[in-house]
Order: sequence, then structure tokens, then C-alpha cells
Amino acid sequence: MSGHLSRKILTSLLVGASLLLTACAGTNGDASDPLEGLNRATFKFNDVVDTAVLAPVAKGYRAAVPQPARKSVRNVLTNLKSPVVIANNLLQGDVTGAANTTTRLVTNSLLGFGGLFDVASGIKVEDEDFGQTLGAWGTPSGPYIVLPLLGPSNVRDTAGLVADSYMDPVNSWLRNTDRDGWMIARIGVGAVDKREELLEVLADLKKNSVDYYGAMKSTYSQRREALIRDNKTDDADLPDIQ
Repeated sequence: MSGHLSRKILTSLLVGASLLLTACAGTNGDASDPLEGLNRATFKFNDVVDTAVLAPVAKGYRAAVPQPARKSVRNVLTNLKSPVVIANNLLQGDVTGAANTTTRLVTNSLLGFGGLFDVASGIKVEDEDFGQTLGAWGTPSGPYIVLPLLGPSNVRDTAGLVADSYMDPVNSWLRNTDRDGWMIARIGVGAVDKREELLEVLADLKKNSVDYYGAMKSTYSQRREALIRDNKTDDADLPDIQ
């Protein structure tokens, strides 16, 4: 796909998302779910795929790969995401957060062998994305959405996912050098790593919920709003289930 076409697609998606957000300006923080029927169907599909494929792969990954090696994989993924976090820190006016992430990126890249080891563990790990940036700018969340395979989201965070993908210099370099396979591998490894991290969390949530769909929606929405408020509530301690 050419860079010109990619930019046109990105622009169209962001404009469309902006229009939806404007139309739904009153839904900020209340997990509005006008698409519940479709969302539940997508959620059921995702759950089937997760039960049949992703969860078993994550369990196999945990069984086959020692914890220190899994930690190193997670460290590398976090390190690769750092430029996007820095950009969103700056867009939110969070100079301290940007400095923290930059220091971690440089230190772990140089002294931690490309991020394999978190030698900057004493510096706070920032977790920022463009969905949070939009929220910090006052953009309402819009309706709750369950994305195929990707899971819980909303209109604002979906626009953020698209923007972050194109803000990511690693992804841009891989696309522009015809290394799309490496980009897909990065996404796949990230998905398995995240699912392994959440094995117990999601199993408990599913087991103890009268309505698994509703519990997932509530957990996701509360945590995202807490992150936008820079972790000023206990809701930020809820699991990152996306």
C-alpha cells in the first residue's frame, strides 16, 4: 500500500471518527452502548476465538518459555512502544512523562541490549496512547464498541488506535521498507504476551460474572477513564484488558 493511499485512509478514518464523536458528545464516561446487539455478537465471536486459539497459545507460551524470557519479551515490546508514548505525553503537555519515557528508552536501548532488560526500572513507566490524548483534550468517548479480535473499545479509542499505528516510527519504517511481515509478527507476539499476562484475570472475570460481556465493558470503560485522569482514581488499577 502506498504512503499516499495510507494517509488518505487514515484521514478518512479520523474524520469519520470525529463526526461520530461530535454526534455522541453526551456519552463521555457512561459506556453508552447503542450497538449492544452487534457488540454482543462480536464479543461472542471473540470469546470463541480466544477459547479455541489465543488462550491455549498463551498457556503454551507460558509453559514453554521461562518467566525471565517472557519478561524480556515484554520489555522489548514496551521499549518499541516508547516513541508513541513520548509523542502522546507531549501532545498532553506532560513534559515530565515525556522525559521519563525518553530516559527509559535511551537507557534500556543502550544498556539493556535493545530493551531486553529493564535497567531503568526505577523510573516510572508511562502508559499513554492517542485515545487518552483525545480524552485529555475533552473529546467524548462515543459509543462502546467491541472490535473483532481486538476486543473492547469505543469510538474515541478506536480513532486513537489508528492514529497510534501511523505515529509509530517502527511501524512506519517496517511499512516503508516492505517488512510488513515483521510488523505482523510484532502484533502477534504482542497479542500472545498480553493474553498470557491476563490468563488469570480474564478467567476470574469470566467465572465470577453473571454477565461476562457487561463485566468486560464496565472494567474497560472505568479503567480508560481513570487513565485519562492520570491515574487519579483506584480504577486505574483495573486490568488493561485490551
